[in-house]
Amino acid sequence: MRHIFKFPDIGEGLDEGTILEWYVKKGQSVEAGESLVKMETDKVVTDIPSPRDGVIAARYGSEGETINVGDPLVEIEMEGVEGEAAQEESKKIDEGEASKMETVEEEAAGVVGTLESAGNNAFLPASDEGVSVAETNEKPSQKKAIATPVARALAKELNVDINEVKGTGPGARVMKEDIQKYADSGSTNASNQGRRMLDEGPRVRIEPMSQMRKTIAKNMLRSKHNAAHMSVFDEVEASELIAIRSRFKDKFKADDIKLSYLPFIIKATAKALKKHPVLNSEMDMENGKMIYKNYVNIGIAVDTDDGLLVPVIQDADRLSIRELAVKINEIAEKARKREISMEDMKDGTFTITSFGSIGGKFAVPVINYPQAGILGIGRMAKQPVVKNDAVVPGNMLPLSMSVDHRIVDGGEVTRFLNQIMEYLGDPINLIMD
Repeated sequence: MRHIFKFPDIGEGLDEGTILEWYVKKGQSVEAGESLVKMETDKVVTDIPSPRDGVIAARYGSEGETINVGDPLVEIEMEGVEGEAAQEESKKIDEGEASKMETVEEEAAGVVGTLESAGNNAFLPASDEGVSVAETNEKPSQKKAIATPVARALAKELNVDINEVKGTGPGARVMKEDIQKYADSGSTNASNQGRRMLDEGPRVRIEPMSQMRKTIAKNMLRSKHNAAHMSVFDEVEASELIAIRSRFKDKFKADDIKLSYLPFIIKATAKALKKHPVLNSEMDMENGKMIYKNYVNIGIAVDTDDGLLVPVIQDADRLSIRELAVKINEIAEKARKREISMEDMKDGTFTITSFGSIGGKFAVPVINYPQAGILGIGRMAKQPVVKNDAVVPGNMLPLSMSVDHRIVDGGEVTRFLNQIMEYLGDPINLIMD
C-alpha cells in the first residue's frame, strides 16, 4: 500500500515552508518518527518526521524549493498492508486514530501541532519516477513547466521560455542547471540579450526570499499599519554598571557564563514594567478592551545570518542576573545552531533590541506588534559629562524607546524610561528596590 505523506500544518498559522535538506532517498527504509526532511518555515527550522514505517517510494520537491502546507512530501510503501487491510488503515487515518503516532512525531522532532496524514487518496499505483520516457516524433502539447523557484528566476533573468526547457529533476522538474545548459546551447528560443548576458555576466543577482525574510517583512508592515509609533531617546551614565560587570565578569566566566550588559538591562526593564504595567499590555480594539499582563516575558532580538529572530525569556522579572546571563547564552547558542523553536518565541510581552554591539547610537526600533513598546540599546561611548559642576569622563549608554501611542502617553513613556535609567545608573537598585 502506498501512503502519500503531505507537508503538515505545524502550527502558528504557517502555510508554506522551504526544503533545506532531505534525509532520505528513494528506496530507503524508514521508521515512524524518523526524520524525513529539514524544513524552514516562517519562524523556525524544524525536522519533519515520518508518520509510519515503510520504504520511500517517491520524494517530492528539491532542496531550496518552497512548498505549501498540504503538498505531497513523500510516498511511503507500507509492506504487508493490502486489500481490506488497506481500506481499514485509510479509515483509521480519516478518523484520527493515529494520535499515538503523532505524539511520537512531536517528541522525536520537536514539531509543534498535529502532523496530518493523508486520507482515502493516499493509495496510488506504482510511481514511474526515474523511468525514462521514449522520444517520439509527435510534438508534445504545450504545458506549464514544473520548476524550482531558483530556476524560474534564472529563466526570467536570461529571457528563456522555461516551458521549452526539458527538466532533469525529479518528476521532470526544471532545475537551475537545465536553464543554464539551455541558454549555453545558444538555442533560438534564447534571446540575443540572454546570450549576451551569459558572455558579460548578469547585471543583477536574483534569489528567492527566505521564509524568515518573508515573515520579517510581513510583521514590519503589520506593526506599521496597526500601531501609532512614537519614539523617545535618552542616555544614561553607566560607569557604575561597567564597574559591577567588570567585578563579576571573571567569576561568571569561571562557571562558563558570559556576562554582558544585557542581563542588567533585561532586569532593569522587567522591574520597570512591573511598576508601569501599561507598557506590558496590548490593545484589543475589536472588543474595546485593554489586556494587562501580570507576567513579564522579554523578547530579545537576535541578529542571525538568516535574519532577525526574537526568542523570549519567560518570567524575566523572577530571574536573577546570573539566571538571565545563562538564558541569554542559551539563546545565542540556539540561534547559532538554528535550533530556536516556536516554543522559544511565544508569548513575549515586551522586546529589547541591542544594535550597539554592531554599531549605531540611536535608532527608531519597530514595535513587535501587538506589544506596547520596544527598547533599543545603542553603542556605549566614553564622553565628557558634568558631575558635581565639574566636567569629568563618563560612559554614556544610548536608549531608544518606541511605543504604541494609542496605548501609552508621552508622560508615562518618559517615567518608564527614567525608571530604567535609574536602575542602570546605580545598579544596586536592581536588588535593593
